[in-house]
Amino acid sequence: MRFFRSERVGSVIQEELSKMIIQDIELSGGLITIVGVSVDKKLDHAQVHVSVIPASAEAHALRVLNMKIGEFQHALNKKMNIRPMPLISFAIDRGNENAARVDRLLKQE
Repeated sequence: MRFFRSERVGSVIQEELSKMIIQDIELSGGLITIVGVSVDKKLDHAQVHVSVIPASAEAHALRVLNMKIGEFQHALNKKMNIRPMPLISFAIDRGNENAARVDRLLKQE
């Protein structure tokens, strides 16, 4: 399988950010997981897709992640020797929630 540069960069960003989130983010009674990272072809921007359990903590988790985005960006710039370094942003991934909803709908029929 051939990997493109943007996919490799996304994979490294996911790995490094996962370590940082485990070390730096304390979400009382909750869990933040990076589901994936989408990097554009020009490597200008990377959208980090996160899943938060419980779902009721999503807004708080996104707020905390966005407050620390500068720290994360700085750490990534130091760890990854690539230019340009994509600017990161966070988004809630609702893939599991959508899959569960579809599963419930299918069971009703």
